[in-house]
Amino acid sequence: MEEGAPGAGVSLVPSKEKEAPLCPHGPTLLFAKIVRGKEEGRRFYACSACRERKDCNFFQWEHEKVSEARLSAREKYNQSHQPSVSHPDNVERYKEFLTLPLSKRKFCRECQQLLLPLEWGRHSSHQVLNNVSVAQLKRPSHLLNPLENKKTNAQYLFADRSCQFLLDLIIAQGFKRVLCVGTPRLHELIKFQAPCKQKIKSLLLDIDFRYTQFYTEEEFCHYNMFNHYFFAGEGAYEICQKFLQQDEDVVMVADPPFGGLVEALAFSFKKLIEMWRQTGGTDTTSKELPILWIFPYFFESRILEFFPHFSMLDYQVDYDNHALYKHGKTGRKQSPVRIFTNLSPHLIALPAEEGYRFCSVCQRYVSLDNQHCEICNSCTSKDGRRWTHCYLCKKCVKPTWVHCSTCDKCALPSHSCKNTDAGCFICGAADHKRTNCPNLHLAKIGYQSGKKTKQKKKVKANMKIKDSKKRRTARQTKNKK
Repeated sequence: MEEGAPGAGVSLVPSKEKEAPLCPHGPTLLFAKIVRGKEEGRRFYACSACRERKDCNFFQWEHEKVSEARLSAREKYNQSHQPSVSHPDNVERYKEFLTLPLSKRKFCRECQQLLLPLEWGRHSSHQVLNNVSVAQLKRPSHLLNPLENKKTNAQYLFADRSCQFLLDLIIAQGFKRVLCVGTPRLHELIKFQAPCKQKIKSLLLDIDFRYTQFYTEEEFCHYNMFNHYFFAGEGAYEICQKFLQQDEDVVMVADPPFGGLVEALAFSFKKLIEMWRQTGGTDTTSKELPILWIFPYFFESRILEFFPHFSMLDYQVDYDNHALYKHGKTGRKQSPVRIFTNLSPHLIALPAEEGYRFCSVCQRYVSLDNQHCEICNSCTSKDGRRWTHCYLCKKCVKPTWVHCSTCDKCALPSHSCKNTDAGCFICGAADHKRTNCPNLHLAKIGYQSGKKTKQKKKVKANMKIKDSKKRRTARQTKNKK
């Protein structure tokens, strides 16, 4: 298969952080082109956070020599895409904003910014929210518009039901500190609404810089969870490390964008675990940092590759602003989002009023429709529906699947039997096809870059042909004369 072809995919390659070039979102990641599960062609660097070149157009081949002029232009570009106001300045602005009477507290919906009186004139033509109350300031996730670019930084916010469940779980497990990675709604619930007697502390790590308007540097760190990058540098890193190394029991709750690479997330989470372990106090070498990782159930096998001791809870996490991942008329009957954790499942009680029961055989809580299979000796359902056992496959499968004699496995009745053994052209896995691969967006990056390279070569070749024709015509004209 030629370089850059649509069937080619990519995978993440471990690399030295210091060697990675920078884009506006921090150190880039190194990728390799994969064809039928094997690495082919040249490796390249691309943005860690953005899935589309139009959102962040950074691209560089590995070992490519970059001129000083290009490096200088890139550095200026990166600087121009950083926030114009620093975090400390935003903290001072917030303090000043709180001293204003209610009638003078304004928030620009278009610029997503708290306004001081001297700034009103510049926003006079914008849609402005007046009389911003203290209650609204305590719930900035409701005040700010969610970032809903699905290909870049999709920001879906927990429904109150799911958020309250997570807080109840944290309290029941006796945790005193919560590292909120991409969970702004849980952070504000802990900070402003948790019972005072619990005295739970929280630190939010998020790529959304707008939260610097509402939280101090000890409460919020501007952070990219796909490359473990603290935008504020060493100071923010030390704040996070100090928070993780306190004597009180700490838990990490992470809710990454579902389009993100599991490998990149696992790398960052392991870095946070290392920060937690680097303490001179209690012995953490024989312990694990408690983690609650919220992600769709169909990524279970990928997550277990990096964290084999994790287990998936049956609890279905809902979101307020997602059309599919919530209950109700506009959502699904079953949300596919689950909680992956290294906590013991039998210690985590799921609410009976929300449709969960305790399985005495499995010794854990499961959904009502997740019936225990005597043959598998497990509650096998992953999606909340009751699964059926296939004696030919020797496992339970989804209720809508049937056994296909051609493929010799269960699948949807409408599936195609062609190329059943080919698996995924992108990552080489046998359990899905190219169209369902989580690395599909990176395959497009590799394809686009290869396509552009071929186009440049074609243009150069055409230019050479034209020059050759001109010289030949000039010689013929001279000879005639």
